[in-house]
Amino acid sequence: MGALSGKTALVTGASRGIGRAIAQQLAHHGALVAIHYGHNETAANETLTHITRAGGKAFLVRAELGTPHDAETLYTRLEDTLTRHHTGPELDILVNNAGTSGSARIHDATPELFDHLFAVNTKAPLFLIQRGLKHLRDNGRIINISSAAATTAYPESLIYSMTKGALNTLTRALAKELAPRNITVNAVAPGYTETDMNATKRTTPHTTAALAATTAFNRLGHPTDIADIVTFLATDHSRWITGHTIDASGGTHL
Repeated sequence: MGALSGKTALVTGASRGIGRAIAQQLAHHGALVAIHYGHNETAANETLTHITRAGGKAFLVRAELGTPHDAETLYTRLEDTLTRHHTGPELDILVNNAGTSGSARIHDATPELFDHLFAVNTKAPLFLIQRGLKHLRDNGRIINISSAAATTAYPESLIYSMTKGALNTLTRALAKELAPRNITVNAVAPGYTETDMNATKRTTPHTTAALAATTAFNRLGHPTDIADIVTFLATDHSRWITGHTIDASGGTHL
């Protein structure tokens, strides 16, 4: 029996990168995982295949985040699929991993970029939590994927950093709000991690080495580094941790 056997988890942005690793780890530990994706059905199916071949249980849920009624669309499709799986609509674990990036210093910032980044990175998690609370069981887990950029000065990613700072604030407020139901709310803040989203920052071996040198371990993070922390937070072993943003940057800029 896995530590998450009998649990149902929703992982947003689970088609690749950190989200894929999280979905795989939760399934490995026994959870039934809803693999959310926005556009890349091929990649989402690859995540599903990885999980099922390893003996795990999962299914796909498509919904574009950052659009009107995105939370309602996602949960309606999730509930329909759970019904077909002969499982109730209840959730135990919600991982808000889906996000988007965009570089802009203060003089390059635009209202369009601001609205887009906040819609996906901040507004979507807020209303996914709000809509999901009626199905989230007591003793549940909410885990938000933040970023080290929220607590370190990255002028070139001003708006992105702001979205993650707001997510950290949301995490703290909800931890207190939901504590009477024994629902923990935490965030995990990766640093430079080897994902598609960060590929443009690793254009040359020199660039990769420079980024790695900012960490205490002289390497970039792997998606599994983040997934292992999220999995711990999803289990009962983390029951006395709430309202925290856990630095998962490998000691970047110590």
